[in-house]
Amino acid sequence: MCDFFVHEKAWCESKNIGKSTRIWAFSHVMKGAVIGSGCNIGEHCFIENKVVLGNDVTVKNGISVWDGVTVEDGVFLGPHMVFTNDLKPRSKAHDYKLAETLVRKGATVGANSTILGGITIGSYSMIGAGSVVTKDVPDHALVYGNPAKRRGWVCVCGEKLSDSDGQVQCACGKKFRTGSEKCEMIN
Repeated sequence: MCDFFVHEKAWCESKNIGKSTRIWAFSHVMKGAVIGSGCNIGEHCFIENKVVLGNDVTVKNGISVWDGVTVEDGVFLGPHMVFTNDLKPRSKAHDYKLAETLVRKGATVGANSTILGGITIGSYSMIGAGSVVTKDVPDHALVYGNPAKRRGWVCVCGEKLSDSDGQVQCACGKKFRTGSEKCEMIN
């Protein structure tokens, strides 16, 4: 008996699945994948061998997580978003260089976004739906567009922060120091 759920129409080859994780129909988790506890893997997902998902990660429907992607705790991956891991893809090219991607704690990646391989998505950042992310995203950054550009800062709770530089406070009570290049929580 296992401590996680796999739908009868899913295929889970990995033994490295955390407690209370749920894997839904028509999803495939390969043997080498490591998935933390409390995760939810939606329908029609594919998790490749060299993937690490932290605890409490939500992978919505229709997502493929390719080799070289590491997702930290509490990340939300919106429906049909896309990771890439090869910067020079060619058919039947088996000698490609794996472009590793890191999605930091608490980040949100919106539906139908594309994440270029080899970048880091910062902690508690938020990527708007349909964005094409071609470079690193700072912690707490709100980015969207094609290519995605920083359009503001967001709190841990997900609310957009005031656009002013200096000290700002979210409606939830958390305080931040913001500037043109970074945002950091101060309480």
